[in-house]
Amino acid sequence: MFRSIQATVMRPNARKWLSAAAGFAFAATGAVQSANAQDTIKVGVLHSLSGTMAISETTLKDTILVLIDEQNKKGGVLGKKLEAVVVDPASNWPLFAEKARELISKDKVSVVFGCWTSVSRKSVLPVFKELNSILFYPVQYEGEESEKNVFYTGAAPNQQAIPAVDYLMSKEGGNVKRWVLAGTDYVYPRTTNKILEAYLQQKGVAKEDIMINYTPFGHSDWQTIVSDIKKFGSAGKKTAVVSTINGDANVPFYKELGNQGIKAKDIPVVAFSVGEEELAGLDTKPLLGHLAAWNYFQSIKDKGNSEFIAKWKAYTKNPKRVTNDPMEAHVIGFAMWVKAVEKVKSTDPEKVIAALPGIEAPNLTGGVSKMLPNHHITKPVFVGEIRADGQFDVVWKTKGLVPGDAWTDFLPGSKDLEADWVTLKCGNYNKVTKKCGGGAS
Repeated sequence: MFRSIQATVMRPNARKWLSAAAGFAFAATGAVQSANAQDTIKVGVLHSLSGTMAISETTLKDTILVLIDEQNKKGGVLGKKLEAVVVDPASNWPLFAEKARELISKDKVSVVFGCWTSVSRKSVLPVFKELNSILFYPVQYEGEESEKNVFYTGAAPNQQAIPAVDYLMSKEGGNVKRWVLAGTDYVYPRTTNKILEAYLQQKGVAKEDIMINYTPFGHSDWQTIVSDIKKFGSAGKKTAVVSTINGDANVPFYKELGNQGIKAKDIPVVAFSVGEEELAGLDTKPLLGHLAAWNYFQSIKDKGNSEFIAKWKAYTKNPKRVTNDPMEAHVIGFAMWVKAVEKVKSTDPEKVIAALPGIEAPNLTGGVSKMLPNHHITKPVFVGEIRADGQFDVVWKTKGLVPGDAWTDFLPGSKDLEADWVTLKCGNYNKVTKKCGGGAS
């Protein structure tokens, strides 16, 4: 390479010719790229590939790549291949908004699949509204929201948190009387726990029997907090921990539970943000019997699930890779988006948004999920016990699919609100005042 550079320096005419040739080649490449761009439909992938949330979100990026690859093998969409545009917002909440704007304005994506935490979703909402694009959000969240440009394929509180608490309060779940609400300090845990606190008190739980604790993202020193939980659970009443701890903080939290000998039979922990992916990096033996509430588990026997697991392992070339609930939410959301685009024969956001309510797609547990007018979907609810191999045994499930509620019935400011983007064209319609804009959306 040194000789090549030296020769070019020695010969000015050759240098001019090379410059012209390079310019021609660049122009030709640009023309090809432009033509190729017209022949593809771009799909944005907005998930953290670094930082505290990478432990959960990297898998979701890979999931969309698998789904795009599979769809392209079927011929793409509208006769065009799908092209993934992947960015890394790096667990940096303001950066999510910047990357979303980049995907929509610069890369011209037709849809975005992304975000995990509610703070990242809240960060990008103004961008999707301003630029009128579409976000599919695949993670359980606190509810209290329904936006025209967002489709919520993860669980609302009535599809995860409330059923999990009902299970634990039942005889089957242990007749729990005391509650520790432990979460990461941001909007999802705080709002979910606000709902759960109101719900528990409505069920007759005394305020002194509810302990609430928040820790920052990436929190690592759990010794004192776990000790406090242990002490709180020694008051003679059956105690459980409801965990909305997110990201890599779960690893030291569960390790400390094991270190202090907290077993499921004494103080069960039910988690809303820990699934197969998070458990893959843990010694699960001390955690046997602790719980998680999701709308999907890899261990559920179903033909569609088995086929997806096989495709996932083949694509990743790793037989040890696991699947989890937010991945299934992306599977459902992606299928719904494809159906809506094919229905209206366009990727135009207005047309696709209007077409999505009513669209159905198979889930991976044997049912068919439906997109509702409030932009949430129907989902089954499962409670599973942690096994030694990092998988879950289902110990309880709902009889059928549960429609997602955008607004909870257990908070005064929300119980009168309704979301309906089909008839009412509103995400926060007040049923009492008969006006849109009855609450923050």
